[in-house]
Amino acid sequence: MALASLTIVATAGCGFQLRRSAALPFRTLYAGFAPTSAIGAEFRRLVRVAEDTRLVDDPAEAEARLEVIRELREKEVVGFSSTGRPREYQLRLRFTFRVVDHDGQPLLAPTEIVLRRDITSSDIEVVSKQQEEELLYREMQSDLVQQLLRRLAAIRR
Repeated sequence: MALASLTIVATAGCGFQLRRSAALPFRTLYAGFAPTSAIGAEFRRLVRVAEDTRLVDDPAEAEARLEVIRELREKEVVGFSSTGRPREYQLRLRFTFRVVDHDGQPLLAPTEIVLRRDITSSDIEVVSKQQEEELLYREMQSDLVQQLLRRLAAIRR
């Protein structure tokens, strides 16, 4: 108990803060994700928590528009066993987007974010490897949304 109290006091005194989403430079933003996009759902959730930017459903009402060009999951075999069976995969999450202002003028040229993770394969642990793959994709999705928010926050108007 004393150790926990000491840790709290020490981290509070050094200025430590949990990382928050970067403040976006727009009062209103239209996020052009597909309705079923998991990346879009996480992005909208984090922007709604932010105090300075409001998401709008109508692009005409937005000060800026995030236009999603491509959102793609990929899985490529990168290693084989001695019997020729796939042994290692590389998972990739590709996201290409651009940002335009209310008049359609570019604020950020088309930009691609690519995240990669390696995963091994196992004929014995099929279900656990599928779960691991989904977990890795969710982690990449969270990383991607954080990178996207930082890039949007860096736009100077």
